[in-house]
Amino acid sequence: MQTLEQSNDRATNLYWLAFLLTGHRGLSVDVTLEALVLPDDANPFFSTWMLAWSRRVFIAKALAEIRELAASARQTASERAEKAALPPRNWTLDRGTTKLQLESALLAIDVFPRCALLLSVFEGMSLEDVAILLDADTELVRKAQTIGLRELTRNLARKQGWTSTATNLDTSEMRHA
Repeated sequence: MQTLEQSNDRATNLYWLAFLLTGHRGLSVDVTLEALVLPDDANPFFSTWMLAWSRRVFIAKALAEIRELAASARQTASERAEKAALPPRNWTLDRGTTKLQLESALLAIDVFPRCALLLSVFEGMSLEDVAILLDADTELVRKAQTIGLRELTRNLARKQGWTSTATNLDTSEMRHA
């Protein structure tokens, strides 16, 4: 029963990753089902290796389905480094933040920075591996990761009521400014 629950959790996590990468539920279901077909008689070592490899293949298939990925990469490359307002350093994510709120905050990020962020931070891949999967150089991936992290932080902070306007300043800060 525990193995079944673990398999279900893996499938759910793969589906959610595909959805966050592609932004399309239908494509995500197709990619997930294709990636989950493993032989029933595989030994444990092979199964573990195959699951790790299939996750990478799964990610590559999901990325291949994103039609706007190359255009988003070009847009990211042409963007200047932005110094947009971020929440204060002491800002923390509410413990009650839901998966749906995280999903919404992630999907609000342009596709290339979102994919760079998901693969490098959420999946823990090296910049070099992410660059290979995204067919981009590591500097562009690093830039996209930075953009994605900044946007994710702003998106989540806004969901908690933060705004980047001066009205968000503490009155004592305003008196000393």
